[in-house]
Amino acid sequence: MGWAIALHGGSGDIPKDLPPELREHREASLRYCLQIGVDAIKAQKSPLDVVELVQVRELENNPYFNAGRGSVLTSNGTVEMEACIMDGNTKNCGAVSGLTTVVNAISLARLVMEKTPHIYLAFEGAEAFAREQGVETTDSSHFITPRNIERLKQAKEANKVQSRDSRLNSSVVLNIEMLSALVFLVNIAATNLQVDYNTRPIPKDDKTPAPSGDSQLGTVGCVSVDSFGHLAAATSTGGHVNKMVGRIGDTPIIGAGTYANKLCAVSATGKGEAIIRATVARDVAALMEYKGLSLKEAADYVIEESAPKGTTGLIAVSATGEVSMPFNTTGMFRACATEDGHTELAIW
Repeated sequence: MGWAIALHGGSGDIPKDLPPELREHREASLRYCLQIGVDAIKAQKSPLDVVELVQVRELENNPYFNAGRGSVLTSNGTVEMEACIMDGNTKNCGAVSGLTTVVNAISLARLVMEKTPHIYLAFEGAEAFAREQGVETTDSSHFITPRNIERLKQAKEANKVQSRDSRLNSSVVLNIEMLSALVFLVNIAATNLQVDYNTRPIPKDDKTPAPSGDSQLGTVGCVSVDSFGHLAAATSTGGHVNKMVGRIGDTPIIGAGTYANKLCAVSATGKGEAIIRATVARDVAALMEYKGLSLKEAADYVIEESAPKGTTGLIAVSATGEVSMPFNTTGMFRACATEDGHTELAIW
């Protein structure tokens, strides 16, 4: 056995001509979070701690992914965030949806798992539970960023639930990104935050609307296994641009977007309705359990045969430290590391 960790920042129709300056923040963020996860595993943090406190929570705070701070907007211009966490060793799990003020939805999902007799809380009930537990909250305007206002505008104009952004001049985009990064660096100096010199910082999204080709904001997720074969999975998202108020996707549904047992841990990303219909995450585990397939064989089968083409990606780890990250979309922001020294960071 050996430890392993994998994370994703969403799958979809990611254009292969995505300008480098639009890839950099997401790639740097994945690299940054992957290293945090590896360090945590080596420090013998539990897989649950790795996927919650270290991984998904970091990605939720990043405006360049569709979760937490970067959550896309409903048709009413509001945010409704959702998240799920699951412990493979016990099958204990917690899920939340319809959040509008909770800074880290994944942390509330874990509290649902550990502090209530339930699995799933939503909307005002979940918000009330967050206040009762002293979870960090903020005004909902914190999540309504200029780039996501622009995304919603474009989606409404195209009469679509999830639209691709219109293109801006690449020089303007680069200036936008450089300014955001500069703002972040100033904040680092003010707070004495330590950042590895090989890692580009995660900038704040407080200046301008979405740049060109930057359409495929993605659900974030993490799966982890320690050297003892204990597994955990976590997923967090803001859903789809221009979704109906009250819509719930695959992320908080156990067995669809998130699942973990003693064999594997899975986090899915893509079109939630398709992932729910295909019970993507649970099917990977079921193929391993009932058919004796390896993690790779099971994950590949689900992506190639169960999930409709162009809808789904997933990350998974097994109890023995195997990693699989297949997708049937154009691309998926993803990264992984294993105890034997293998690392990977890719989009297409």
